[in-house]
Amino acid sequence: MSMPARLIPNQPVPPLRVKTVGGPCWRLCDQKPQHFTLVLFYRGLHCGFCKAQLQAYEARYEEFRKLGVRVLAVSADDRERAEKTVRDWHLDELTVCWGLTIDQARDWGLYLSEGRGTTPDGIEEPNWFVEPSMFFIKPDGRLYAGFVQTVPVAQPRIDDVLAGIRFAIETASEPPGGADEDACRGEDCGCAEPVKLAVCKG
Repeated sequence: MSMPARLIPNQPVPPLRVKTVGGPCWRLCDQKPQHFTLVLFYRGLHCGFCKAQLQAYEARYEEFRKLGVRVLAVSADDRERAEKTVRDWHLDELTVCWGLTIDQARDWGLYLSEGRGTTPDGIEEPNWFVEPSMFFIKPDGRLYAGFVQTVPVAQPRIDDVLAGIRFAIETASEPPGGADEDACRGEDCGCAEPVKLAVCKG
């Protein structure tokens, strides 16, 4: 089995197109945050650790918004499981995405795990899922920082994440504008329904 990719700080990240719960396809190259896009890859509906993590980000969503950071949660769950995640975990503010593919997971250097049946809470694990990871992406599509995990425990504390963002903003000048044109290759995002999206420009 091939090893996952390793992203390099200050270099462009791979393209990312995923489907959102209750909305259109989401593309990284369409994002124009003031400072960062924060992509949270999580295991899925079956993961209690991920539930606690995303609920913490939901509760602090306004703090990230005021810092000019857009937060996105992505899993390989299907649409039904993602919708249940939003509903049962009460994620009213976070953008929750579903349908991440194995190829996308490998491009981003994520670790993959196989499902092992039913959790103690009675939720069936999918055949495979990604392990939690987070990436801070600059407005021009380059990587600022990333945390890639093999297990869902010992995730970065949200207070430390916010402190790190404040430090980055105060000590560095981030480039304006959207992602690099190379990050958007004009491919169909694979939505179940056609979605009209703006063409990415440099």
